[in-house]
Amino acid sequence: MPPSIFISAGEASGEYYGAELASALRQRFAPKAELIGMGGPRMAAAGVECIVRSEDVAVMGFTEIVRHLPRIYREFRRLKRAIRTRRPAVAVLIDFPEIHFRLAKELHRLGIPVIYFVSPQLWAWKQHRIRLVKRYVKRMLVIFPFEEKFYRERGVEAEFVGHPLADLPAPSLSREQFATENSLAPERTWIGLLPGSRLKEIEANLPEMLKAARRLLSLQAAGASSEGALEFLIPLAPTLDPGQRKAVNQIALRYGGDLPLRMVDHARAVLFHARASVVASGTATVEAALIGNPFVVVYRVSRLTYAIAKRLVKVPHVAMANLIAGKDVVPELIQHNFTAANIVQELRHLLPDGPGRESMMKELGTIRQALHGRREGESAIESVAAAVAAEMEAAYPVAQEILRR
Repeated sequence: MPPSIFISAGEASGEYYGAELASALRQRFAPKAELIGMGGPRMAAAGVECIVRSEDVAVMGFTEIVRHLPRIYREFRRLKRAIRTRRPAVAVLIDFPEIHFRLAKELHRLGIPVIYFVSPQLWAWKQHRIRLVKRYVKRMLVIFPFEEKFYRERGVEAEFVGHPLADLPAPSLSREQFATENSLAPERTWIGLLPGSRLKEIEANLPEMLKAARRLLSLQAAGASSEGALEFLIPLAPTLDPGQRKAVNQIALRYGGDLPLRMVDHARAVLFHARASVVASGTATVEAALIGNPFVVVYRVSRLTYAIAKRLVKVPHVAMANLIAGKDVVPELIQHNFTAANIVQELRHLLPDGPGRESMMKELGTIRQALHGRREGESAIESVAAAVAAEMEAAYPVAQEILRR
């Protein structure tokens, strides 16, 4: 029986990294090792036997987690049973700490080495969890440069491997091709509206974004804005199912039915071709920074979630671009500051050519350079695959023998 590798991811961005890692591991080992774990459709398509679907356990915010606890624990028990039965040679846990720290404990108890890829934001809050990392995680592979120092200062073996998104080439689709595929007017000024990858986030963020779009159009009609005719683009995450996409369409119709608005796929193409964007805090802000698209960061959660987070979070910035730079590079409009008026005020500095736009684009270029890994000629995913291979070959003599055949 071939040895197995356990890969687990919960949220959309982690699931994307899991799929990329699975593809890299299959190139190295297939058919000499099998891939099992928790993931979504992309990981399944990449060859992972998904014992639990990530969408069944990924929920947002403190209050939301409480409501779904019975289902989450049921799926967690399924994962534990599979680990005990299949005994993988090595495990890769991608972000998603609420589930993964518990899984790491079980894996460690069974003598299975744990590689944690994409650090949970312990540097922002819950630093006491460092003890869990030190106890149960063999290697921490981080994607932001400041994280390596944070962990090493606390006695954790950590390595900055680079950010996987920094290794992606720029979208190859020309502006004209993108316009034709999505029934857009290429001569218009496009503004990206990225409200998040999950329906709860979209419900919280999209209405205010659409109010800002309406306000911006009103200013333009009154002659207070010099940009060309505007068109607003909303990329839909591939993790949204048909019912959720329908719900997003209903939100768009309710708050922006008469706006020049288009639902599209391919968020990176939107960020590449848009003049500027409004982006919900999360992985999309890193994509915007890497592509060099001037943007405003926004976010809103339930009042209880925000009240708890405000007491616990210990960093001066929310936007990852600002954390990497160590200063204000992109504007952050969070919770009560997230208003249509504030969005428009910030966008009006970014849309026209001038010092505001040029300064941000220069700072984003510096951030892009900082997010590339240190290993010459090796991508972030390739670095993780190499670490998995090293752990796997050392894990059990039988695995080592099979892999060398």
